[in-house]
Amino acid sequence: MVENRNPQMGDSPSGNAGHRQRRLYQVWRGGNKFFCGGRLVFGPDVASLFLTTFLIAGPAIAFCVKIYLKIKKTDDLIHDYWFPVLIVGLVLTVLDLVFLLLTSGRDPGIVPRNSRPPEFDETFDIPTPSMEWINGTTPHLKLPRTKDIVVNGHIVKVKFCNTCLLYRPPRTSHCSICDNCVQRFDHHCPWVGQCIGIRNYRYFFMFISTSTILCIYVFSFSCINIARSGVWRTITHDYVSDFLIVYCFIAVWFVGGLTAFHFYLICTNQTTYENFRNQYDKKGNPFNRGSCRNLKETLCSSIPHSKNNFRSFVVEDEQMMVGSLTPNTGDGILTPKEKIDLEMGSMRAEDGRRPVPELLRNFDFDNFDSDMKFADDDGQPSFDPFYSIEDDVKDSARTSIQTVLNFQSITEDVMEESVQSSHAGGKVRESTQRHFPADGTYTIKETDDRNHSH
Repeated sequence: MVENRNPQMGDSPSGNAGHRQRRLYQVWRGGNKFFCGGRLVFGPDVASLFLTTFLIAGPAIAFCVKIYLKIKKTDDLIHDYWFPVLIVGLVLTVLDLVFLLLTSGRDPGIVPRNSRPPEFDETFDIPTPSMEWINGTTPHLKLPRTKDIVVNGHIVKVKFCNTCLLYRPPRTSHCSICDNCVQRFDHHCPWVGQCIGIRNYRYFFMFISTSTILCIYVFSFSCINIARSGVWRTITHDYVSDFLIVYCFIAVWFVGGLTAFHFYLICTNQTTYENFRNQYDKKGNPFNRGSCRNLKETLCSSIPHSKNNFRSFVVEDEQMMVGSLTPNTGDGILTPKEKIDLEMGSMRAEDGRRPVPELLRNFDFDNFDSDMKFADDDGQPSFDPFYSIEDDVKDSARTSIQTVLNFQSITEDVMEESVQSSHAGGKVRESTQRHFPADGTYTIKETDDRNHSH
């Protein structure tokens, strides 16, 4: 984790030498957008919040204005009748917008990232039938892709997150839009521009419930207004009421259906993500404690504190390391970006663990004779060692190793010819006399780590 600033160190000029002290939200690697100095945490699609606010506040304000004008035109008895209708409409509108802001502008339950992979547990040397291994570019990184933990007597698998470099807690998932792991991840709602997780699910449910009540309320009193004023006369002249009736009738099917669906999820203690994946169809739900307890847990329990203090000071250099060590989850083979590039004659060596000689990096492979690339007993092109590195490395590690050896042999022949020509011209360059070590330092050793899982 990124540690908070040491006050003594941060206040001294020597402590800040070479490091910039910035707040966590300023260097956060997720897709979130922060306002008010990191106090408000929104998703990357926060702009959709304006559309949602307009869709709620626009019709509601039109309804309140309509009721207010009606109050001004009627006698005292009718005035007393419509005035509470106006007040309740205003209260429902304000509550709906407040719940919208509470849902969208808070940390949904983001799990802090690790700056490096977790330490390898020696107990994982004992393979299990379901164990899959993660093999990254870091040589010492040897971690199982999943781990089994026991929750309420049920075995639950937790997965390793390649982006956050941690094992996700139960019911945690990584949101591809916000680029964060979120506790009790339900879904990413585009209407509120935020993930729905353990810290804002309650407000989300209150938001859609209040929206449903507001739609029914406006629809009902718009119909009453038309009925009291004469149906045909009002329909042909009161276009505001006509619009509100049609608008609320359509909207209530969406927000009302969504409210009913999430009420079912709360009673069964599921998330939208779990329900869509049919995660508990074949096995029991370890989190289901009965409808009453599930309702109490979701709506009445205390909301956990945020695991991130976005206003805390961090060392920027350390924070920039977070996410930079994401491992490769391939089966112990090179990714396409790490393979030998035939056109450029180079290999990726940014991590410093597979150094490539400068001589190889500057080779022009376009000048190779085609007979050197294709060899056969009859002189026909039947085997292309370069092609096998690019396309067949996933099929056999042994074939890949032989391919690299063939590449070495060709390269050594070219270097020997270069050295001989230099001797003949009287210009011997000792730097070109360097050969590949016999122990194969530059040979990429590839093993199929999938054998560890059997």
